[in-house]
Amino acid sequence: MFSDEKLKAIMLSSSQRLHMVEFLIQSAQHLKVAPIVKYSALSLFSDRFIPSLPSFIRCSNSGNWLLKPVTESALHLFVLISLWISSKINESRSLSVTRLKALADKSIKEQHFTTRNFLEGEVLFLQVLNFEIGSTNVAFLFLEEIWTQIKGVAKVGELINFEACMEVMDLLYEKEETSLLYRSPHSLAASIL
Repeated sequence: MFSDEKLKAIMLSSSQRLHMVEFLIQSAQHLKVAPIVKYSALSLFSDRFIPSLPSFIRCSNSGNWLLKPVTESALHLFVLISLWISSKINESRSLSVTRLKALADKSIKEQHFTTRNFLEGEVLFLQVLNFEIGSTNVAFLFLEEIWTQIKGVAKVGELINFEACMEVMDLLYEKEETSLLYRSPHSLAASIL
């Protein structure tokens, strides 16, 4: 059993969370993944994995070394795993472990992760999410849908810069505004547009 002090240590500070979100966005750019992969990964990692991690650790008997203690390097690994899972869900050809490991070798200096660590981390990531990885409630999907509808019915739709909308969404994730201000991905998408 973990004390309240140990659980507080597991919870990320705003600056740590920001660092992880920035790492995810940079990794997505480096890997040249589709926007849906990036935003699904952001949703999986920052909206679901991070908030679920303290209760998972408190309630489970997981003696996994990635969680004892939760280090910055382990969180970086989980960021890459969120991109990997998201690519499996949203692309016909998912990211390879080899590409992810190569990026990890370049970006994560404090720890060397093996291919086996990625596989072990993926199972752990899924356990924390209780194997619920659906990505239909991602704000990006609603943003894209609303933008397409506006373009189809109004001239003003042609003036909307979709890239700028994605930049706004990135900023909202970095500032934690996606989860704090908008409980609904529909209203978040409409607000961004």
